[in-house]
Amino acid sequence: MVPLFPGVPGGPELLVILLLLVALFGVPIVIAVLGWQYLAGDDDQIEALEARVRDLESELDEADDDESRERTDGSQE
Repeated sequence: MVPLFPGVPGGPELLVILLLLVALFGVPIVIAVLGWQYLAGDDDQIEALEARVRDLESELDEADDDESRERTDGSQE
């Protein structure tokens, strides 16, 4: 008796093929999506850090102004 479909893979062979397809196509796609989300999230962090730097620079300028006023007044040396 000759089978109708010779060479058709069975369950274990199909599972191996499925795992290979997932490894070849699924993993790179997931890595790309996660990388894109990671890079997109940096914009908010960068803006927050830039705002913090501006605040610290303004505080430093105020402290320098206060120090220079004290030196010109001669109250502290």
